[in-house]
Amino acid sequence: AVVSTQRWKTHPRIAKHLDGGERLMYGARALNEGGYQSLPEIAFPGGVMIGCSPGFLNVPKIKGTHNAMRSGIIAADTTFEGITSGSLTMEKGETLTSYRDSMKKSEVYKELYACRNVRPSFCTRLGMWGGMAYTGLFYVILGGREPWTLSHHGRDSDQLVAAKDAKPIDYPKPDGKLSFDLLSSVALSGTNHEGDQPPHLTLKNDNVPVERNLGVFDGPEQRFCPAGVYEYVPVEDDEGTSRLQINAQNCVHCKTCDIKCPSQNINWVVPEGGGGPVYNGM
Repeated sequence: AVVSTQRWKTHPRIAKHLDGGERLMYGARALNEGGYQSLPEIAFPGGVMIGCSPGFLNVPKIKGTHNAMRSGIIAADTTFEGITSGSLTMEKGETLTSYRDSMKKSEVYKELYACRNVRPSFCTRLGMWGGMAYTGLFYVILGGREPWTLSHHGRDSDQLVAAKDAKPIDYPKPDGKLSFDLLSSVALSGTNHEGDQPPHLTLKNDNVPVERNLGVFDGPEQRFCPAGVYEYVPVEDDEGTSRLQINAQNCVHCKTCDIKCPSQNINWVVPEGGGGPVYNGM
């Protein structure tokens, strides 16, 4: 996606608006576009899910901060009401079911329900133009009132095709004016992780990257990561073989690797407090 955006900027209709501009900052974030159909259980023994993590993003508006804040407010209100009324005993493993019930009646769920079919409509046989027509009719005009709900077609990690079945794409070299190399862009994100902290990016199986990800899919990690965290490098004293090197220091916390790895072999955990990108002014 990063290199595709770089190529998009070189189109004459786009380039004329960017010509003479200055690159100020850089950042990345994967959008959880599953929406209404993909919401997890938001209340469980001992906790609740609030904020952006559950997937409260309004996909057509690319806006989710307001719903993330709403979920936090509802969680606080239902917790306070449960404590003051005595219905919440604060015992270990108790489930705050009132949070789940209140969320289902809230504007958050109403908004997500209305736009539930926008994203999956682009993955039908009608393609992009069909998805645009569907969105215009049923979401923009009718407000998502259609009596059916479309399904998603599997996980993102299952959508990659084998390298032998894919057509190579010739991307232009960064020119330093409209498009830029990855590492200089990452430097503008201000990302930093203490060198002596436990790694927040680990592999479940060290053999999978070379045997499957590189062998079948030509190492997609080194292309879908917007920060150059993953790269396949030659093995010393073993000509013709490679290994996956993880440059966790570069990570900008977009979570793409955790979502897109075709083997689901990357384990992304939260690093030490204070580590990561610095998005001042973004």
